[in-house]
Amino acid sequence: MTTRNLWICLALALGTAIPGGASAQSIQIVDAWSRPTPPGIDVGVAYFTIRNAGKGDRLLRVSSPVAKRAELHVSAMKDGVMRMEGLSSVAVESGAPVAFEPSGRHVMLVGLKRALKQGDVFPLTLTFANAGPVQTSVRVRGLDGAGSAHTPMKH
Repeated sequence: MTTRNLWICLALALGTAIPGGASAQSIQIVDAWSRPTPPGIDVGVAYFTIRNAGKGDRLLRVSSPVAKRAELHVSAMKDGVMRMEGLSSVAVESGAPVAFEPSGRHVMLVGLKRALKQGDVFPLTLTFANAGPVQTSVRVRGLDGAGSAHTPMKH
């Protein structure tokens, strides 16, 4: 291989390693957690933070094998009443973390196939418009969000 061909191969390899837009490598899901569910309850929840180091993107849907379906929701106070609404998608701008947390955006796990118990870990796939699917692991903590190596969350 000539030196020129070696440089061309190196340039091509580096060019594909540096994302030009949003990619699964530019999207990071951190601190994913859930609460335990009592026996007989088939609805759960998942919380996490999305960090985007690439171009702006949009979270389109979520899924997990522990539930029949997973839905994007937001809870907000309206007219003095806490209401929950479905979201069709969530904008994920570059450099601005997007939190999914109690009393805010969250993932509803509908039709749980088994109860979620403290200490369990289950997979969650988030699908983005540009980055595509990004998988994470969700740890089931205590009811108050405690029960991990992280500082317990205050509500």
